[in-house]
Amino acid sequence: MSGSGVSFEVADGVGRIVLDRPEVSNAIDLAAAESFGRAVTAAGADEVKAVLLTGAGSRFCAGGDVRSFLQAADPPAYLRELASTLEAALRRLSALPKPVVAAVQGAVAGAGLAFVLNADIVVAARSTRFRMAYAGIGLTPDCGVSYLLPRAVGTQRALEFALTGRTLTADEAHGWGLVTEVAGDDVLASRASELARGLACGPASALGQAKRLIRSSLEASREDSAADEADTIAAAVDTEEARRLIHRFTAT
Repeated sequence: MSGSGVSFEVADGVGRIVLDRPEVSNAIDLAAAESFGRAVTAAGADEVKAVLLTGAGSRFCAGGDVRSFLQAADPPAYLRELASTLEAALRRLSALPKPVVAAVQGAVAGAGLAFVLNADIVVAARSTRFRMAYAGIGLTPDCGVSYLLPRAVGTQRALEFALTGRTLTADEAHGWGLVTEVAGDDVLASRASELARGLACGPASALGQAKRLIRSSLEASREDSAADEADTIAAAVDTEEARRLIHRFTAT
């Protein structure tokens, strides 16, 4: 499927979502946000075992499409709808019971950070630069960035990033915990594809539940998280997937 700035395809168990508006650095307007939501829905299909999120062209995502704000008949209403639509789709992406790998390059700014923060594994090209960018046009964080960023990098770093206009290199973003690894620009695509294919070949249910347990622990008490862990592993041991893998492990 494709259309309105986002495309989706499946190959070898990997669902690939591509932000595909390279002429505007993959900036997101309302049509693209809606198309992204449809791609996330498609990625929920059983045939998809892992998701790979990429951006076409030289820049991953410049955030919201500022020109679309200005062209709207009612900019505040338009921006509210855009932010709400994209955030809801990103929340569904993070809740998918399968691994999500993001490959980012060039520039990640504004709401582009939200795609990074909602992925499970992020590979950045070494030349990538990260910026909050909102304050530069007199706007504020959206799409869950203000909620997720301090959880990823810590409150003080999140505040510095938001208030000073600092630009992070890929290596700095890695040091902060914003990205998982840094790859050479020439091998970014192959490295991200390798990771996604490897995850797609893994134990789908176990990976999906591990992701859910880790993400939900951010909002749960330790007691509730421990109970969830115990219930989940007890249910897992009786699945066909676990029985097969346990048998293979004990037979060696």
